[in-house]
Parts: sequence; structure tokens; C-alpha cells
Amino acid sequence: MKALIVSFYFPPAGGGGVQRPLKLAQYLPGLGIETHVLAPDDPQWIHRDEALRLPTQAWVHRARYLGPTGRKPAEELHGKEGLARLGTQAKLFGRRVLVPDENVSWNLTAIPAAIRLVRNYDIDVVITTSPPNSIHLVGAATKRATGARWVADLRDSVVAHAHRRSESAAVRAKEKVDAGIARLVARSADAIVGVAEFISDEVRALDPAGKVVTIPNGSDFDDFEGLAYTPGERLRITHAGSFFGKRDPRPFLQALHDSGIDAVARFLGDFRSADREWAEALGLGDRLELIPYAPRSTSLALQRDSDALLLLIPEAGGRGKGVLSGKVFEYLASCRPILAAVPPDGAAAELIREAGAGVVAAPDDVDALRDALVELDRRFRNGGLADVELTPDWRHRLAREARVEEMAELLESLG
Repeated sequence: MKALIVSFYFPPAGGGGVQRPLKLAQYLPGLGIETHVLAPDDPQWIHRDEALRLPTQAWVHRARYLGPTGRKPAEELHGKEGLARLGTQAKLFGRRVLVPDENVSWNLTAIPAAIRLVRNYDIDVVITTSPPNSIHLVGAATKRATGARWVADLRDSVVAHAHRRSESAAVRAKEKVDAGIARLVARSADAIVGVAEFISDEVRALDPAGKVVTIPNGSDFDDFEGLAYTPGERLRITHAGSFFGKRDPRPFLQALHDSGIDAVARFLGDFRSADREWAEALGLGDRLELIPYAPRSTSLALQRDSDALLLLIPEAGGRGKGVLSGKVFEYLASCRPILAAVPPDGAAAELIREAGAGVVAAPDDVDALRDALVELDRRFRNGGLADVELTPDWRHRLAREARVEEMAELLESLG
């Protein structure tokens, strides 16, 4: 069997969104599937990670990127007023009118490139992995033109994204377009994969023509081999990942302030200017450390050498309950205890409790977060915080290789 993975995020792009398509391309060839990847040549991603290695047994093809550069509108608008703000808004207007997302213009080159690759290499199945949602238009067009089977891999909800500010009229308009893409996926894809059960359930509600399965993200235990944990003099709790949309560090920071413990919270990745100014006003001093975006190797080393890890998933009006992000599995692979500021009745909370990997508190419950911090600090100072011990069965259940095996089985089932 031959497969073509179409992904907007692929090295040299950096960030967490790269790992799922990268690991698929890394492990599928070893399962007997000839693997090709189609990715942009250089969309000027917000983050790059030149240290990420391309898979050695997959063919990586590039299609020219046409579209806006990676930018963060909120950061560009922060602190600007009057004419300066109006001028920046005008510059950002073009990307905001692109639907369903600002990356849709890549389809102008990606669709003909995918069709050509399918024909030239006799590809059996095309896998489109989102975000962005517009990537699935490539799958639909390629299937129609070539007859190749199409698998839509949904890493975020298409219609109920947990980090969107749905009170915005512009966002609501884009969500209507996304709903149209969801219907297209349900109507045309031969199989649909959700990384969490709630995503799969959303698609099942659309009466899909193809099979729907849930294949979660996985834990890359091998990536942490050789990385050491050395206890420090005070509790170090680390959050890896950037802040956007509904993800909010302020309740946790308020809890840290109120706890009175001598600990340091380290945030690795993009931290919004407005949140930085709010934290400075709180007067945390050296109890807060902001570290700019760093390559994955640095991030993994920092996570491993932490006393505890902070996971933040917003409630987002109930949307956050089903979120089971790749970060959850990366944290589990580090084997360090997790403070999960997540919906207590959600999927991430259930997984962390079942694995015995940490404590759970609601993301906006300052008192519960404070109590969790005080307890972590007490344990740290009275014997230390040991590694999370996962049984062999748990490690297999969580392993990325096992998830890719599930994907391979799905591909083979399509004939």
C-alpha cells in the first residue's frame, strides 16, 4: 500500500502540531506502507525547528506556499491605539477575510501537487491532517480527480474549537464555513479519524459515509531517553506551549501568588504581552520565569528536569471537556507529576487520574489550584516528587508506535 500524508505543519516548522504527521511518516514505512508527504515549501511559520529530522524512509514533497506569513494578530495590536491601531487592523484585514482559515490559499498549489503525486506514484490513500481545516479540501479534490481513497485526520474539532472566541461575529461566520467542511468530510471521506472521542462523536452525528475511528495522540517515550531530572532547591513547575485563544494562565498565577510558597513557575513558549503585564502587576518577581520559544529538544529537556508540569485546558463553555491534546501525552512521556488545570469531568482529567500521573483542578478555580500547589510543595520538601511509574501495559497503551499501528490497520482495511 502507498499513502500520501498532506500536512500544513511539517519540519522545518516547529511546535507541537508537527509531531503527529512527523511520527506517522516516521513509523508507517516500517509497517509496510510506502509513505509520501506533501507539505508547504516555506509558509514562514511563526516557529521553526531546524533540529527536527525528516523521516529517512518517507518521500517528502513540497508545494509552493501562497498566503500570509505566520503572525499573531493579538500581539501586533497590543498596546496600539488610534491611527496606529487602525493601520495594523487594516494590514491584518486581508488574512481575516480568508475562509475557512488564512492558510486556504496553499490549496492553489497543494491540490494540483497532490493530484500529480497520486498519479505519478500510484498512491492508494491520501491522509489529510488538520489543522488547518482547509487542508481537507485537498483530500476531497484529490479523491474526486483520481479516485484515491481519502482519510481525514481531525486533530481539533472542526466545529467547536476549544480556543476560539466564539462570541466574535467574525469567528461565528468562519465556524459556519467550518461546519460546511465538516459536512464535506462526512459525505466524501472514506474514513475519518478523531484524536479524541468527542471529535469522532461530532462527525458521527453528521451521518458520515465512511467509517469513523478514534486514534489518540501518543507518548514518545524514546524522545526522553538520556534526559535527566535533578531536584532543585525549590519547586519548579513548568508549562510548555504557547498561549492563544481561551487558554489563560491568570488563575494559576493568582494561585501561585496566594499560595505563598517559594516556587518558580516556568513558561516555555509564546506568552501574551497582556498576560505578561498582568503577571508583573501581581508582583511574582523571581517566582515567574518566561522562556521564549525553543526547539523541541530544549523543551523536552526542560520538561524532564522539572519537579512538576502544568497542563492548561480551558473550560471554554464546555468545549474543553473533550480535549485530549498532544501535550497531555508528551507530559506523560516525561514521567514527571502533572498539575492538570483542566475541566475536572473531561477526557484529560480522566486519563491523568487513571494513569496516576498527577492532580486535577478546574482551570479557573484559584483556591483549588492554590491548594494543589501547596500540596506539591509540601511533598517536594518532604521526600521529593518521584517519577510517575507507568506499568508496561500503560506504556504500550500510550505509545506513539501503537497509535501508528492503529492508523496502518485502518489504511489496510480500506483495501
